[in-house]
Amino acid sequence: MAIVVNMDLMLVRRKMTLTELSQRVNVSVTNLSLLKTGKVKGVRFSTLSAICRELECEPGDLLEYVPDFAGAAERRKQADEGTEL
Repeated sequence: MAIVVNMDLMLVRRKMTLTELSQRVNVSVTNLSLLKTGKVKGVRFSTLSAICRELECEPGDLLEYVPDFAGAAERRKQADEGTEL
């Protein structure tokens, strides 16, 4: 996964629980938990904005791009072998 969600780090820094954040931004704990663990494919800007407002942070504090070098190498190998999906 190339995008890492650092919400847990921001929650610790702000001394806030996921439940408290959920109540403040009016998003279910389940949905925030899925976002926190990176198990979602997208997030609405309005939700991201509300989270940033309550955690007093920027979107870049929550979301981090990490190059997936291992995945890229595997795709290159598959392409070279003609087994690319």
